Amino acid sequence: MTQAIETLDKLFNPQGATGQDGVVWLVGAGPGDVELLTLKALRLIKVADVVVYDRLVSDEVMAEVPAGTLAIDVGKKPGSHGLKQGQINQLLVDLARSGRNVVRLKGGDPFIFGRGGEEMAFLQQAGIACQVVPGITAAAGCAAASGIPLTHRDCAQSLRLITGHGKSGEPCLEDKSLAADNQTLVFYMGLKWSSSISSQLMAQGRDAATPVAIIENGTRADQRVLITTLTQLSETVAREQPQSPALLLVGEVVRFYQEASIRATETHISP
Repeated sequence: MTQAIETLDKLFNPQGATGQDGVVWLVGAGPGDVELLTLKALRLIKVADVVVYDRLVSDEVMAEVPAGTLAIDVGKKPGSHGLKQGQINQLLVDLARSGRNVVRLKGGDPFIFGRGGEEMAFLQQAGIACQVVPGITAAAGCAAASGIPLTHRDCAQSLRLITGHGKSGEPCLEDKSLAADNQTLVFYMGLKWSSSISSQLMAQGRDAATPVAIIENGTRADQRVLITTLTQLSETVAREQPQSPALLLVGEVVRFYQEASIRATETHISP
């Protein structure tokens, strides 16, 4: 899907440029299942001059990008960042100033651990028009696709979305309120630090027997759900080797998961 760019001049000075700035749309692609795209997201993907996309945008979603549309991969892999965030910010500005209308396509929702806020602020400071299209964030999409009700009223009066990767790497969970058993915790990007996350939560007082779900490739055809406990989390990760993208769901709501999940019995209805 990614097209080669022969010269920077061709990229930033396209034929037919009007001299007017384009618009950047920060678009949420959802957790992976192409049918979870919003109608607005799909419409914009179809008419964009350029699509700048992340690693977590699924192949099925990218297949909706028209063949003639310039698509630029700026995805960040663990330990390997093709473009740094500052470079991505500047790329969006330069593309818009070349007169192109740009879809910045991000996995999940642009504002939930997607750094969309940073990109929006940079575009605003540069005087570039920026619009945001929300998407289904991974926590909601992956949990629902697994039959896990994040806020079941019998056992979860609150929901917390937490980054599993701090600015310097290992997350810091020095918060006694994390020990409350009537809340669901969802960790994004938490696989690498899963051992630290479980140890810190138990140190704060969370029961070692608290159930944990690891959802790998949530909502996608190859979705996999692993059920474990806080005390066994690191062992499960080491044994089963789940890969990113994956979420960690911590809390009593995980007990509602059944192996014969919703996706396994999904009914396809012909139009």
